[in-house]
Order: sequence, then C-alpha cells, then structure tokens
Amino acid sequence: MQGLHLTADLHGCPAGLAPLTDITALRMLCLAAVAEAGLLAVGELFHRFQPAAEGQLVGITGVVLLAESHLAVHTWPERAAVTLDVYVCNFGGDNSTKAQRLMARLEASFAPGRVTRKQILRGD
Repeated sequence: MQGLHLTADLHGCPAGLAPLTDITALRMLCLAAVAEAGLLAVGELFHRFQPAAEGQLVGITGVVLLAESHLAVHTWPERAAVTLDVYVCNFGGDNSTKAQRLMARLEASFAPGRVTRKQILRGD
C-alpha cells in the first residue's frame, strides 16, 4: 500500500461563491474537478447542514469516493473557509500528479486569500 494524502485549509474565500452554500454547485464542481484530473468517481454523498437560526449561513460536507481513494470537502461560509482532503492510492500506478491536479483545481475554484497545505506519503 502506497499513496499520497493532500490536505488544504482555505481561508478568505469570497462570500457569495455558490459552492460554499449551494449543494448542487459544490457537487458539480467536485465531480467536474475529479473527471478533469483523470480520476474515477464511483460514489458520492453531499450534505447541507441546517441553520441554527433563520438567515444564518451554513456549510456543506461532500465526499466523492474514488476508484483511487477519496475526496472530502467541508465548507464553512460563516468563516469564509473550506477544508479539502484528497487521498489517492498508488498501488497500480502513480496517481500523485492527478491528486495534485485535483487539489489545485479545487483551490482555484474557491479563490482563497490564504492556503495552508499538507502532504503525507502513506504506506511503505
């Protein structure tokens, strides 16, 4: 087992970006980015949270199950933030470039003012 695990914390994302609060927009963005990166989506689940008070901004958690592993996205519109998690297995071939392409596409789509990135090489 070998793989690459990428995480990014995005801060200062512009208010009003549809994928921050619109479940359909986030789903379409994620699935398009996965396909553009050359990865294969085999399942998905997106959940929009309920506001605690009327008019309050609420986020979305989305997961795309990949043949190569997974993508997870959590939006925090009340904090103008997004967390991204991309993990790919490299057992049958090196998918690292595809993972990096997916992460870059998602980061660019949220236009953050600041990004904190981490990279973990997994396995043997």
